[in-house]
Order: sequence, then structure tokens, then C-alpha cells
Amino acid sequence: MSSEISSRRIVRWYLVYTRAGCERVAQVNLERQGYGVYHPRLLQLARARGRWIERVVSLFPRYVFLCLEVGRQPLAPAQSTVGVASVVRFGFDYAVVPDKVVEGLRGRADPATGWHHLGLHRKPLAPGARVRVVAGAFDGLEGVFQRESGEERVIVLLRLLGQDTSVCVPSGVVMPSRHVADLSVVVAM
Repeated sequence: MSSEISSRRIVRWYLVYTRAGCERVAQVNLERQGYGVYHPRLLQLARARGRWIERVVSLFPRYVFLCLEVGRQPLAPAQSTVGVASVVRFGFDYAVVPDKVVEGLRGRADPATGWHHLGLHRKPLAPGARVRVVAGAFDGLEGVFQRESGEERVIVLLRLLGQDTSVCVPSGVVMPSRHVADLSVVVAM
């Protein structure tokens, strides 16, 4: 029975705090040392030169997850790895991340790219869906999706100057919203 216990691998995830903008550098250098590393990344909309573009950024800026086999791999070398600021601790104990947290993050990532998506490449909005405008002249306003208007524009019902008004906006600036009041309340105002 003792040989069974000793042959079992105990793997733990730890949280690594990286230097600013060095998540990828830390990942590469930790992997070179034989550590398993998970660096969750996010595909995000960003405005560049007046256009909306997609860019990949860290889901948790300045953090990566480090996996090691307890008893076989020491944690100390990770502390002095290029790109690493420190291994996160609470008091004297290193922060151990439960397996199910990392598994949950990996399960939510796109299987093809490994990237997370927040509002991008979503299913088409259905008429009556609650939405929020996230850029442009109507930034921050919430309303109701009415319909598509061409390839890159949509019609949204917004409450402007005390009146419900249909507004045509670029489809990239409209995101689903869970915080908009019920349609009957929006229309009743």
C-alpha cells in the first residue's frame, strides 16, 4: 500500500505575480524550467485609429498559474525566474489554487485558440434582447435590440429625451446587457 501512495503524483497549482507586461516572458521561462504554466488570455475589442480591432490581452493582468509536482519540483526557482515578481503568498503559506478553478477557466476558453471571449463572436442578438452601447455617442446607454441593418450596423431602441427612439449604430459597439430594466418598464417610461 505504501508503494501505491508513493507512486501517486501530487500536482498543485500556484499563483505567480509577474512583472508588469511580462506574463508571456514569465510563462516561457517557467516552462523552460519544466514547470506547467497556464496563462489565460482574452480576445478583447479595442479602438485603434478610429477602428474597432480585436487584440489578445491577459485575462488576469500580471498573473499566471504555475503547476508543479509536489516533492519532485521545488517552488523556490520560480521566485527568481525572469519575468516573475513573486509567487503569491498569504502570510507564510503560498497561495494554492484549487484544481477546479484552473479546470473551470480552461473549460470556458475557446477550444481552438485557448482564448476567452467576453461578448465577442457571440450568437446573433434576438429582437427584444436587452443591450448596452459600449462606445460612441450613445456610450453607456442601455436599450433594446430591434434588428440588424446591413452587415455591420444594428437598430437599437434607446430612451432619448424622454422618448423611445430607434437608433442605428455599429454592431461592434452593442453588447448584451443583464442590467437593463424589463422591456415593459423601458417602454412604459
